[in-house]
Amino acid sequence: MKITEEILDRTAELARLDVSDPATRTKLMADMQRVFDFVEKLNEVDTKGVEPLIFLTDEADVLRDDVASVEITKAEALMNAPVKDSDYFKVPRVVDKG
Repeated sequence: MKITEEILDRTAELARLDVSDPATRTKLMADMQRVFDFVEKLNEVDTKGVEPLIFLTDEADVLRDDVASVEITKAEALMNAPVKDSDYFKVPRVVDKG
């Protein structure tokens, strides 16, 4: 597949990229062409009988126990709050009472 100006423009539009600079356009087109050439080369590989790779490893996730602990006190947590009310952070209302 040949990368054309139209393909570059459409890809840039979808990716919200500014490719108005001619040097950038030239470099980007060359990079895109190399990627497409690589994919076309991969399509030549015989993959009959090759199982799809679902997981990269057979290892299971190792998770730590979820243990509650007190890292800082309530007073320490409120110490740098810009606005507080005794034991609580005060924040602007984000939901109307409607």
